[in-house]
Amino acid sequence: MDNNIGKRLDGRYEITELIGVGGMADVYKGHDLVDNRVVAIKILKKEYSENEEFLRRFRNESKAIAVLSHPNIVKIYDVGFTEKIQYIVMEYIDGITLREYMENEKILNWKDSVHFIIQILRALQHAHDRGIFHRDIKPQNIMMLTDGTIKVMDFGIAKFAREDGKTATNQAIGSVHYISPEQAMGDETDAKSDIYSVGIMLYEMLTGQKPFDTDNPVSVAVMHMQSNAKRPKDLNPEILVGLEEIILRAIEKDTNKRYQSASEMIRDIEKVKTNPDIVFGYYTSRVNAGGGFDSATRFFKPVVPASPNSEDGEYYYDEEDDEYYDEEDDGVEYEEEEAKSIFFPILSAVTIVVILVGAFFVTKLVQGAFSETNNKNNKTEIVVGNLVGMTLDEAKQKYPKLNIKMIGSPEYSDYEADVIFWQDIEPDKRVKQGTEVKVKISKGKQKVKVPNVIGFNFNQAQAMLERDGLVASIQYATNEEEEKNNVFKTEPEANTEVEKGSTVILYVSQGNSKEVEVPKLIGKTIEKARKECEETLELIVVVEEVNSSEPEGTVVGQSISAGTRVAAKTTITLQVSNGVPATSKVNVKFNIPSDATGRFIFSLYINGSLIKQSDVINVAYTSGSVTVDVEGSGTQEVVAELRNASTGATAKIGVFKINFEEGVVSVISENTRNAFAAVGGLETAPVEPPQTTTKVTTPPPVTTKTDPPATDPPATDPPATDPPVTEPGEDGDSEE
Repeated sequence: MDNNIGKRLDGRYEITELIGVGGMADVYKGHDLVDNRVVAIKILKKEYSENEEFLRRFRNESKAIAVLSHPNIVKIYDVGFTEKIQYIVMEYIDGITLREYMENEKILNWKDSVHFIIQILRALQHAHDRGIFHRDIKPQNIMMLTDGTIKVMDFGIAKFAREDGKTATNQAIGSVHYISPEQAMGDETDAKSDIYSVGIMLYEMLTGQKPFDTDNPVSVAVMHMQSNAKRPKDLNPEILVGLEEIILRAIEKDTNKRYQSASEMIRDIEKVKTNPDIVFGYYTSRVNAGGGFDSATRFFKPVVPASPNSEDGEYYYDEEDDEYYDEEDDGVEYEEEEAKSIFFPILSAVTIVVILVGAFFVTKLVQGAFSETNNKNNKTEIVVGNLVGMTLDEAKQKYPKLNIKMIGSPEYSDYEADVIFWQDIEPDKRVKQGTEVKVKISKGKQKVKVPNVIGFNFNQAQAMLERDGLVASIQYATNEEEEKNNVFKTEPEANTEVEKGSTVILYVSQGNSKEVEVPKLIGKTIEKARKECEETLELIVVVEEVNSSEPEGTVVGQSISAGTRVAAKTTITLQVSNGVPATSKVNVKFNIPSDATGRFIFSLYINGSLIKQSDVINVAYTSGSVTVDVEGSGTQEVVAELRNASTGATAKIGVFKINFEEGVVSVISENTRNAFAAVGGLETAPVEPPQTTTKVTTPPPVTTKTDPPATDPPATDPPATDPPVTEPGEDGDSEE
């Protein structure tokens, strides 16, 4: 049995079961006793927790990730670090991974694909804006709820693993199929690396295949660095041209040709949603004499100027021969020599010279005739690029036909020093040559010195940090040299220069090192419990009144578990009953048959009255079960009913006994499969015979002779006017 199961972390988080095993950490399901909610708890493995340097970085990283707050990112509730255990408390997601969904669907339709990808990109943009890059985007790190909502997990962990000394290739085992070329080479990674990984995922969603795939992870990494992917449309001709262009731009090996931000990629996807026939023109196909795509090419070539004097110095396009040539070859195609008379080469050479001389004079005449008109009326329009992230010199060198000017003095920003962080003309806008583009230059992130708060009360110290734009994190520890609640150490140390907004850990003294063992106080009167804590154990008691069916004045909860050893003068919170029965929410879980299909509503009744009804749930989006939360007090018998949202047919699932105070659900009778069969929710399986139960105490529905009850009891016939339910992604665009 896992030694962590049954433990309480910080007297608050009770570990109930192991739900995931990773390379560096194990993930458990747990219960937050203070906020009464289910949580996921990631606990660092022992081999990492004993490495002081790694532990320091993991702690700092965890604090940074905790500032992320976005509907498409798994929430971080708390982090804890002691000498024996290091953990992160996160939002618990009742769903499946995107990998499981993709494996089940094989090839996704384009509307579902962009619905998922846009949510992922929004999560990444939120993180990128705060200087946090994921570096391990893959379907396994993305959860999907039953309603199609996406939650991105594991921010910062991949970055951490890389800093631990592993090579890029070793680090990528298992996720190497989504690794960016620069990450595979061990170069510096940033937001554009995450965008590459998203592009690979979109490729796989729409084609059902990974662009680079072999049994050898090292070979896959090399392919990311060196090989070109097949055109997505070669694998799935139904892919929209605009989406293919978006994929190809996202997975460019040159980061400068890639999307520069997640929001930039979102803008293009939104354009496709508005106009599925859109063609961006980022890429063009090789065209054979008869028109259409040349099957020998197998992927789009970048659009390049139709001139040998190409600005990028790589390719030019010969419109007559319909071929691309490398400039180093001077546009010459080598063919097998044929036996010819020497007269023909000489004649050909003379002819070429005459033609070139004539062309030169004709060109001069045309230029002289039209130069004045062209200068006045026909300035060529060019597209403004994304200058953000470049230095001023780089921007001027790359866009020489724009008049790029810095305004004002450098300012503090989230970008590195000496790079552009703002431009007055948006990227992709067409302007005339010579147009002035105003830019602002970054001075880098503002830095401040950590103030010296040693010896201050932690409240004063926290205020001093916040005054300087820093964030305080409190860690209590035994220290005999400082008075209780005073700061005895900071990390980083005082006068260390850090970026504004950084987290500073305040180590706060708990006073002397005398330890006492906390007894079981639950069930005692508050008078006896207080006396024992304060007079015998030297603990500080805080009383919190709570609703409970226990007699008034009885201790029903304690913040520190019985048997735990703590320092004297530690504060313990005792929850005391006020005599009013507690009302709480309890989750009732229904297992979905593997052959179930359709959309359904789960309803719960107490004494014939409807107390909770779920949203319409498509069982195709579930992970094999559905959870419905119900609120109540005391102990109640609850009747569960299943309704087919398409036909209106209903059937009883079973009867459950719920102890709301303890959060315990007991089954009196249940046959979920029969209920699905009864409402036409199974693909082939017949209805099973009803199970016999020894205890069925379902109360009859409350009705009267003249008026129906406020909430109708479970019905057996479909309602006459039940409107059809349309799922997102079936007819029209899905909502974000």
